[in-house]
Amino acid sequence: MRKIYHLSTCNTCQRILSETGTNGFEVIDVKEQIISSEDLDHAKAKLGSYEALFNKRAIKYRQQGLNEQSLRDDQFRDLILNEYTFMKRPLYFIEDEVYAGNAKKTVEHIKVHLSE
Repeated sequence: MRKIYHLSTCNTCQRILSETGTNGFEVIDVKEQIISSEDLDHAKAKLGSYEALFNKRAIKYRQQGLNEQSLRDDQFRDLILNEYTFMKRPLYFIEDEVYAGNAKKTVEHIKVHLSE
């Protein structure tokens, strides 16, 4: 599987996609098509938790007071499936590996994986 979930209006996502390239990928704008539960569950299996896929920098995270609550992993899943802003972006599926977020280290891992 080769997919990238991103937000087309996000400059950081655009920069990362231009750095890594999108050739051979199904590129999905999460604002147009929210991540499927199957893809989210697959990503969780690879990364260990839904929390690892959750964007705690999202404005709605603080606005809704979620940062002051202790959320269970299934609650992170529901939030991501119901609101695209809660998913770490970009989210890369490259063969059997999954990479979530825009941390410098994550982007470097994506680049290394694509160069192999």
